[in-house]
Amino acid sequence: MSDEDEDDLILSELDDEELVLQMHDDLYDGLKEEIEEGVNILLERGWEPYRILTEALVAGMTIVGNDFRDGILFVPEVLLAANAMKGGMAILKPLLAETGAPRMGKMVIGTVKGDIHDIGKNLVAMMMEGAGFEIVDLGINTPAEEYIEALEREEADLLGMSALLTTTMPYMKVVIDTLKEQGKRNDYIVLVGGAPLNEEFAGAIGADSYCRDAAVAVETAKEYMLRKHNRASA
Repeated sequence: MSDEDEDDLILSELDDEELVLQMHDDLYDGLKEEIEEGVNILLERGWEPYRILTEALVAGMTIVGNDFRDGILFVPEVLLAANAMKGGMAILKPLLAETGAPRMGKMVIGTVKGDIHDIGKNLVAMMMEGAGFEIVDLGINTPAEEYIEALEREEADLLGMSALLTTTMPYMKVVIDTLKEQGKRNDYIVLVGGAPLNEEFAGAIGADSYCRDAAVAVETAKEYMLRKHNRASA
């Protein structure tokens, strides 16, 4: 599509199906204002907030996530797409709360105590939100008690911990051991990630899974939540 065609494109003139596909493209390109406009148009047309979330936003972010996983997109583009998604989510969030929409799950996430790296964590948080999860981000340098307090307060399903330094990796075990001591370990799914980690380390410290990158984190979280829902309804 040439630049001239782009200028001529009026979102409100597209039918629903074309508009949703255009929103997938706009998300991919990180166009926040267009996403916000698209969300508002669909709301005006009587779309349920949850339908907009799943069909326009989550479906669009799934394409972004897949291309990120496959090395077609890189971190800066994904952050732009996630930022555009956030614009749409800001409009839908209060409406979703009113309608009692089903939620994928709630995750408490933070970089562990002693570590101040947050690009990877932020990316995971954004991609998880893009997949329909509710995120409680505790930021960087997070002590065990802060994780545990947030898990309980928020009635979360998942705990996500990130570390980029080999010196802060062992702190993940401190958090998991504290959960065990308090008899709460089985209440939460614990996912860990960060450059120096691997599956072996995750297993050794008692985490449920190691997530190589944000796309893997989303897929892993979805799988665990699906199993949890299936068990609950069995």
